[in-house]
Amino acid sequence: MNSTTATSSLTAPRRLRTTGGLLLALVAVLMIGAPLAIYPLFLIKILCFALFAAAFNLVLGYAGLLSFGHAAFFGGAAYVAAHAAKVWQLPFELAVLAGTAFAAFLGLAFGTLAIRRHGIYFAMITLALAQMIYFMAVQMPFTGGEDGIQAVPRGYLLGIVDLRNITAMYYTVLGGTVLGLVIIWRTVNSPFGHILSAIRENETRVTSLGLKPERYKLIAFTLSAALSGFAGSLKAIAFQLASLVDVTWHMSGEVILMTLLGGMGTLIGPIVGASIVVGLEHFLSTSGLPITFIIGLFFVVCVMMFRRGVFGELKALLDRPRA
Repeated sequence: MNSTTATSSLTAPRRLRTTGGLLLALVAVLMIGAPLAIYPLFLIKILCFALFAAAFNLVLGYAGLLSFGHAAFFGGAAYVAAHAAKVWQLPFELAVLAGTAFAAFLGLAFGTLAIRRHGIYFAMITLALAQMIYFMAVQMPFTGGEDGIQAVPRGYLLGIVDLRNITAMYYTVLGGTVLGLVIIWRTVNSPFGHILSAIRENETRVTSLGLKPERYKLIAFTLSAALSGFAGSLKAIAFQLASLVDVTWHMSGEVILMTLLGGMGTLIGPIVGASIVVGLEHFLSTSGLPITFIIGLFFVVCVMMFRRGVFGELKALLDRPRA
């Protein structure tokens, strides 16, 4: 290797880090100023689903677990947070914490039952368990049945900031989303995250090293469920509604679509996928066109053209070694 090649190989990662830092700063500026140009409630929806998709990607993209039941955590936490805020009259922070804790407990229970299964068997068990939560949401009195829990009070942040102000609610959700994404980033870049990636690639070899893959997968699944519940709790209070839409199997399929569309196994990919899907649903809602068909067609085109997802292909292009 000559000196020119060595210098190039050393400076390339620095350029990538510098570019990544500049892009991160640009995104931060855009998100802070976004409510001035875009309706904040639409942005809140994107943020909630971006966190939901990133949490789901923690088990699919890094642990290799395909769950068809993540709507149970997202929607179940939404019901608990909405009930806690409206009926128990808990402050905003405790209501969100109650929904998150419920989702974490539910994730631990689901994971304990399903984590020893693999492939389609794991997916079907999570789907069956999630359907149980859906039927409970239909039948139990406190959920409001098909009407859901409506007129949920937003309350105050730390007893000071009035969250009835939509701009204040947006920045609160933005802060919560950033916190969730930082937790996910720290997890996947820790030794625990590296073990998860090793389990995804070759579980037998990890077992031969004396580790217990089921334990690591259960922890990842529970963390993913808790963060999904955190996103669902924020959405329920921000939109002042918890409904059956958030707990149906369609929601589980939608978060899978977001993750695959953006690029699984990356932190940014699910955020991109969630933004695309929510944006398409929003702008097509008044067009009279079949939204599901259009999104499905868009997904097929992206799968044909971007095998790694939209961001996944872009990342692969940037990671190619340069002469």
